[in-house]
Amino acid sequence: MNQHWRATLLTPAFTAAGGLLLWPMVGPAWAATGAALFLAVLLTHHRAHLHQLEIWFRDARADTLPAGSGRWERVFSHLSRLLRRQSQTEGRLMERIQRFEAAGAAMPETVVVLDEDNRIQWCNPKAAQYLGLDPARDVGQQVSYLVRQPSFVEYLQRSEFSQPLLLRLSPPGLEEVSLSVQFVPYGEHEKLMMGRDVTRWEKLETTRRDFVANVSHELRTPLTVLNGFLETLLDLREPDPRMMQRSLELMSQQTTRMTRLVEDLLTLSRLENTLHPSKDEPVDVPELCDHLLQEAQALSGGRHDVRLRCESRSGLRGSTDELRSAFGNLVTNAIRYTPAGGQVEMRWFERGNQPVFAVSDTGIGIEPQHIERLTERFYRVDRSRSRETGGTGLGLAIVKHVLQRHQAHLEVRSAPGKGSTFSAVFPAERMQPVVHNESLAAVR
Repeated sequence: MNQHWRATLLTPAFTAAGGLLLWPMVGPAWAATGAALFLAVLLTHHRAHLHQLEIWFRDARADTLPAGSGRWERVFSHLSRLLRRQSQTEGRLMERIQRFEAAGAAMPETVVVLDEDNRIQWCNPKAAQYLGLDPARDVGQQVSYLVRQPSFVEYLQRSEFSQPLLLRLSPPGLEEVSLSVQFVPYGEHEKLMMGRDVTRWEKLETTRRDFVANVSHELRTPLTVLNGFLETLLDLREPDPRMMQRSLELMSQQTTRMTRLVEDLLTLSRLENTLHPSKDEPVDVPELCDHLLQEAQALSGGRHDVRLRCESRSGLRGSTDELRSAFGNLVTNAIRYTPAGGQVEMRWFERGNQPVFAVSDTGIGIEPQHIERLTERFYRVDRSRSRETGGTGLGLAIVKHVLQRHQAHLEVRSAPGKGSTFSAVFPAERMQPVVHNESLAAVR
């Protein structure tokens, strides 16, 4: 600052000194005139640069900044440095804004930035997808004008954001979703509107409640039967051998049913435990089919024509126990739901390069609306018939999970009164050759 004032005061000092030096030589009039001309030139110089500065301020860019001369050269040089620093600062700020927007765009939750009047300042792609917002067009719009659900408008007006709000939405191209929305204040008056898709968790909670209710129901029936017979036997004053025998037989059936249910539940729990992956061992499927044929014939007791068509020498890589459980459930279901005199056929073959295990029957068949839900736990097309045949309602759920652990899938073809075909289709990479000494039998 002192240097600036010294430079400022030197100009009139030098002008006065020059006038005094000229005074004795040219007289006072010419000395004053010379000093006045010098000051006029200096003033014109400054006015010219001020005019350049004024013009430049109308379009302040680094490439149009005047060069200047004299003291103005330093002024314009300082301005040039300020512009460079400002440009660098703006670049850093823009980079941070872009990183913030990139982070917001990558978030799986919906994010909307609102000002103090709940006008949209920015939103990420998830918010655009779920809430139907346009990131360019809707900036500055009231969010309540665009999200018009009454519960949302009321939630926004209350300004009580301690608990999230659950919205049911139907975004274009998506199934109905449940979005948990909560407002988070930040800055002085702004707020973030955060939304999380909780559709999957809602479905899991519904599944959990249904599962508990179904297990309770499935166990209540046999326990009620057992309790009834026990009370009857306890009330008998004199033993009745025939009644006791019949009661014990029925109680044994119910305990067997409960045991089977618990075993299936444990199997499902083990299959769903991701900490215990499926084994990767060679499985001799033709040999496994032979065992299944013997078990199926024993379960049928001669009431059905049970056949096996083993058309492939290939085996699988996987878990022998899990595959035996899955295939066994398919065969058992076919026998249970096929009337006496019907036919049940197991088939092991290759379809293209994919190994397939299929079970066909001439049973009662299934209505089309039931097929998609067959692998749900405890889902039964006919509950009374399922219980009569001893089913737990978990067999096809076990099949589904075993196949998923082997990257396979279940195909179902069925028609009422025309029987059903359940096919377990495995990927080609699961196939493995199996060496047999004996010739392959076509039909057994």
